Amino acid sequence: MTSAPLPRILRRRGEPEYPTFLELFFDLVYIFMFSRLAASLADNLTVRGAAQTAVLLLAAWWVWVLTAWITDLFDPRLPIIQATVLLVMLGTLLMAIATPDAFGRYGWLFVAAYFGIHLTRDAVLIPGTRMNRPIQARSIRVFFWFGITVAPWVAGVFVEETARLVLWSLAVAVDLGSARFGWPTPWLGRTELASQIFTGVHLSERHRAIFIVALGELILNTGMGLAGSGFTAGPVVTCAVAFVSAVLLFQLYFQRVQRILAPPGVATVERVRSGTSTSYTHLVMVAGVVLVSTSTSIVVDRPFGRAPVELLAAILGGPVLFLLGSVLFDAVVTARILWSRVLAIVALAIVALCALVGPDTFLRKPLTALVVANLVLLLTLVCEELAARRGPVGATASTP
Repeated sequence: MTSAPLPRILRRRGEPEYPTFLELFFDLVYIFMFSRLAASLADNLTVRGAAQTAVLLLAAWWVWVLTAWITDLFDPRLPIIQATVLLVMLGTLLMAIATPDAFGRYGWLFVAAYFGIHLTRDAVLIPGTRMNRPIQARSIRVFFWFGITVAPWVAGVFVEETARLVLWSLAVAVDLGSARFGWPTPWLGRTELASQIFTGVHLSERHRAIFIVALGELILNTGMGLAGSGFTAGPVVTCAVAFVSAVLLFQLYFQRVQRILAPPGVATVERVRSGTSTSYTHLVMVAGVVLVSTSTSIVVDRPFGRAPVELLAAILGGPVLFLLGSVLFDAVVTARILWSRVLAIVALAIVALCALVGPDTFLRKPLTALVVANLVLLLTLVCEELAARRGPVGATASTP
């Protein structure tokens, strides 16, 4: 990397690579965040509502990613890093509180918490890495780009919903996009993503943890729906189907991860090749789980009757997003296309098309659509299991 001395706050080579209890504790706030996002979308299940939820999810996700990178690059056992993580956790809690009305009267709170998090982080990392200028330059580059996006974020607070959505969409796109290109900064150049001190194992575990958190929110939402249902037939069946959805998503995610990351050396392949890509692919998968949670909360209240187009899109779109994210993740790690899940996406698209053909088709019923989506996921899981038992396939390849 560099001959300059390592600052005391950096993680040393050979140190434990698994997440600390503090990091897992930090993840708990995202159960609340995902719950607020799902509930907000359920209350406004429209194209505009989906776009607003996407912007808020991207901002919340970027906070999580940068925090995961902090504890990957820097020693999470140091009090200064632990205090930083806890302050970020508090800021994330405030963002979550503001989420349902972030495009209304609490937009200022969402933005203030978002930038408070970033200012706190950079106030620690920039001075803390002064002994090693190349490493310090990374934090300065991040700070520079947040200085650029602060204008549209703050300006969005003072305008109405549509203009706010446009400004915040631009801001969050720049936040995530600048990282993908290494935060190019005048006089400082850009960060080579492959040179970052990512341990591979640590970030893989962090991504698995946040996916479990998303599933935890789905289970929580299912349990809350059942508790308030009065235990009538429709809601009870819906909650049972939603629980099966959580199990299938869990199995599809972890069985695939175990196959492609189990061989020795794969963590290194993931670290060098992916950079920020692994985080982006997990964002898509988590978004799918949040959308499944959203649709579940609606179907519990009205499992029968004719589902409007937006509800049908949510019911089938959640699994589609998860499958798409897993295909992208597989492509990042193995440089191969996971065709079984591509076919599952096509199958769900065909189901959606069939449901829209006639106004009285049985697929248009919310609970039926939920069951059919589960059947597609189950069939995908079974086919992949059978393929894995027949012998080594792309699932076990560690290099392209």
